Amino acid sequence: MENGEIKQTVLLKAILAKEASRVLSLMDANQKNNILSAMSEALQQNTKEILSYNETDIKAAKEARITLSLIDRLTLTKERVESMIKGIKDVISLCDPVGTVIEETNPTADLNVKKIRVPLGVIAMIYEARPNVTVDAATLCLKAGNAVILKGGSEAINSNKILVKIIREAGVKAGMPAGAIQFIDTTDRAAVQEILKLDNFIDMLIPRGSEELVKFIKNHSLIPVLSHGKGLCHTYVDKDADIDMAVKISVNAKCQRPAVCNAMETLLIHKDIAYAILPKLHKLYTEANVELRGCNISKNIINSMKSASEEDWNTEYHDLKLSIKIVNSLEEAISHINKYGSMHSESIITNNEETANKFAAEVDAAAVFINASTRLHDGSIFGLGCEIGISTQKLHARGAMGIKELTTTKYIAKGNGTIRN
Repeated sequence: MENGEIKQTVLLKAILAKEASRVLSLMDANQKNNILSAMSEALQQNTKEILSYNETDIKAAKEARITLSLIDRLTLTKERVESMIKGIKDVISLCDPVGTVIEETNPTADLNVKKIRVPLGVIAMIYEARPNVTVDAATLCLKAGNAVILKGGSEAINSNKILVKIIREAGVKAGMPAGAIQFIDTTDRAAVQEILKLDNFIDMLIPRGSEELVKFIKNHSLIPVLSHGKGLCHTYVDKDADIDMAVKISVNAKCQRPAVCNAMETLLIHKDIAYAILPKLHKLYTEANVELRGCNISKNIINSMKSASEEDWNTEYHDLKLSIKIVNSLEEAISHINKYGSMHSESIITNNEETANKFAAEVDAAAVFINASTRLHDGSIFGLGCEIGISTQKLHARGAMGIKELTTTKYIAKGNGTIRN
């Protein structure tokens, strides 16, 4: 596809999405839920076809020698398709945020002011690897009354094509405006550059992928960007931690699914508990094939550990690798996290409530966990149904983003011949 053709194709899809967004904004909850129900049923009926297309992507990824962590994010299984379907059903069960009155005041006797939630309009989603994002993004955008433009990565092109085809056809049959779900089906990167220019049609852009992708989009977009930054997550084991609990959480945070953004990358351990817990963790991490990289004190406890460099404290591995540092105090742990963390998800393991409260107050992150794994930072776990991403910035949403985060506000001011003197 030539650049001129790409430009025209992207522009047309944006125009159609804008037109559809106006129709969607007026739909009630029942209409939107019927569309989502049809989409979930269609996914259920076409699971085998979805997995077949996904196998094509996986085969190509292996031939291209893409990393195992990326292949894991790319891979769909029957269970992961069922999880997407469950996500849709969970979103259906949520209250429709559109039209909700957030605040109501009567500043004068003859003026009533309401602040209500309204759809953003058109949301563009540029993402890599994970085809489940295709369904999650479409589901959440529709429930919040928005049209969506999807641009997935080249490694998942076949999976994304079939998913969009299935949910779009089912949605249109159930009453969804035809332009509500747009998919950019070229793998040419020129399409991304064209999307970034369309601030007249697209109201918000959400990048979800590598740090390089997010930086490129933030640096070149004319559209407001709500970024899903990297997940350099920490767990701090305090001196007052329950050792068995700390071991369970620390293993889960690293090993349960190491390729995702809320997996732990650095483990901080208070010096007073290090000699008691580190050998136990070392045994379990070794069994799970985790490569450990530690500070000098860590290496004194576990001689076989590799030395951690300054680069390791800054690295999101997306792999079975873990940096370990022994710290002298809670304050040192907090300082390390605020210096190297990505403001994504941070955890403390402690039985000291005062210590936990200090950690929660002083660590700058979208989510702070107390005696719980960072892997829990997820829209489905937090009761959002599913998520469109985890925002690590502070405007206008932060943390796991669901349907409320895909709305904006409008003031409705009702008077009785009211004027300003």
